[in-house]
Amino acid sequence: MKKVRIILADDHTVMRAGLRALLERQPGLEVVGEAEDGRQTVELASSHVPDVVVMDIAMPNLNGVEATRRMVSKQPTISVVILSMYSDESYVMRALEAGARAYLLKDSAVTDLIRAIEAVSQGKSFFSPKISRILAEEYVRALKQKGVTDSYELLTPREREILQLLAEGKTNKEVATSLNISVYTAETHRGNIFQKLNLHSSAELVLYAVRKGIIS
Repeated sequence: MKKVRIILADDHTVMRAGLRALLERQPGLEVVGEAEDGRQTVELASSHVPDVVVMDIAMPNLNGVEATRRMVSKQPTISVVILSMYSDESYVMRALEAGARAYLLKDSAVTDLIRAIEAVSQGKSFFSPKISRILAEEYVRALKQKGVTDSYELLTPREREILQLLAEGKTNKEVATSLNISVYTAETHRGNIFQKLNLHSSAELVLYAVRKGIIS
């Protein structure tokens, strides 16, 4: 069985050592490199071509969001798991827009990291349960403040099904294959979903799905 190859990126040696010890206890995982700043992470990813990069968001020289953007633009097959102390929606959105597939709070890394790596290795997203809860609560509060209702009820059953598949990281072609529909039909449904929910990017779609509890 092929092991999942991982690079750890954190400027704290003790944190990296703890994460390495945690991951190396798992038979299907292999830590192939460590980096202490963003630039070094990008360079290591280029030379080692890992499956997953576990990245601290607050990195010296080049922050985790920008390092993620550079890695994913050059090597789209790399899945980035962001570790952060920040639970603000703005940080989560920036990470998603940069190409990250998972966002974990550092205080839950020990309990959630293995699950996050398993999820992104399967092409899915993953968020700390606390992050999902905060995003959901903030979303409901924002709707009440604006005096508007959630547009989810406008979606047809098929659109809701496709929303989940897209949020899980499926491409239009993969959605079409999964549902036995044409790619054109999948693209049409995607466009309708974006219009009804007032979404403008894949990152916004994923964030919406997390807020609604459609994906974890």
